Amino acid sequence: MMRIAIRTILMCALAATPLPALAEGFRLLMVEQAGCVHCRMWKNDIGPIYPKTPEGALAPLEMVQLRGDWPEGVVIGARPVFTPTFLLLKDNVEVARIEGYPGEDFFWGLLGMALRDNGAALPAIQ
Repeated sequence: MMRIAIRTILMCALAATPLPALAEGFRLLMVEQAGCVHCRMWKNDIGPIYPKTPEGALAPLEMVQLRGDWPEGVVIGARPVFTPTFLLLKDNVEVARIEGYPGEDFFWGLLGMALRDNGAALPAIQ
């Protein structure tokens, strides 16, 4: 709970900081399917705040159905089997993958690490 409060304070402080937004060509695909309990948990825990975060500004979210059509021009590794699966794309090519949703703290940590590992100018969280 303390980490959520610190994260909220940090997000407010960073709100005035200009971000490179779409300049880096990142986006996050969330692969979901009907009846996915963990997808619903992510949407409740993270969904409302994701677009307001530095991560959301760097990698806008797009929902994709597990058995549906894929966005044009996207290149990924193996097609996801589990939902939710989060595919971090850079210039439409998969550069990282998060399978499942083990909770808010793990999600933010894994996504932040994936973005930084792929050259994103993401502010450090202390």
